Amino acid sequence: DEGSTGRSGGAGSSPASSSSSSQGSGPASSSGNTTDKPAWTVFDFSAGSPHYDRAYSLLAGLVIPRPIALITTLNTDGSVNAAPFSFFNVLGDDPPIVAFAPSNRPDGTPKDTALNIRRTQEFVVNLVDEALTAAMDACAQPLPYGRSEVAATGLATVPSQVVAVPRLASAPASLECREWGTLQIGDNRVVIGVVLRVHVRNELLDSPGQPGTARVVRDKYRAVGRTQGGSPGYYTRTRDQFSV
Repeated sequence: DEGSTGRSGGAGSSPASSSSSSQGSGPASSSGNTTDKPAWTVFDFSAGSPHYDRAYSLLAGLVIPRPIALITTLNTDGSVNAAPFSFFNVLGDDPPIVAFAPSNRPDGTPKDTALNIRRTQEFVVNLVDEALTAAMDACAQPLPYGRSEVAATGLATVPSQVVAVPRLASAPASLECREWGTLQIGDNRVVIGVVLRVHVRNELLDSPGQPGTARVVRDKYRAVGRTQGGSPGYYTRTRDQFSV
């Protein structure tokens, strides 16, 4: 999980090195007294800035909730690797694409998910609902390369249709993907995948068995999202929704 090896520091607290400015940064306080504390705290994330190493904790605490991809890939021995990522989202529909950002291990080597995709160009995004949360969190624990999180957690798999990587039987929905490309931006690795097949549990659809017309029933899909990163990790349910 990108959050399990992120930079330390609570995302909700203001660091001692942050700077504040009242010039051009927003309205004065509601009292109208310009000598009150400034309305905004400014973090400088320019390369080499004193706040640069706070980027993870602050952005992971602000850009929320983030959907969670529990990604399965194949190890060299054919065992199944499973790892959760919340730096993930769907980015387009023509063609349908998703992207996620697998970080490196503390020693700078790529994590198993990135290594496996580099070798096979295939992966499956298993979306996470409330029932899958505990197993997803267990899959975030580091294991030696080749050790299967699926085996360690007792998760069952079922074959995919067009990729060799299996999907998780308990996932509410799974996306079979083929790697389009991987971008390296500084220390960030962004994997972009084209979605080839989507498997959705029938009870989540208004017209099961009819892929030409079926839609997701909002009240039945209990997805969870990631909020603040770091350890312990925090998550949110998606039951409280509203329309505008």
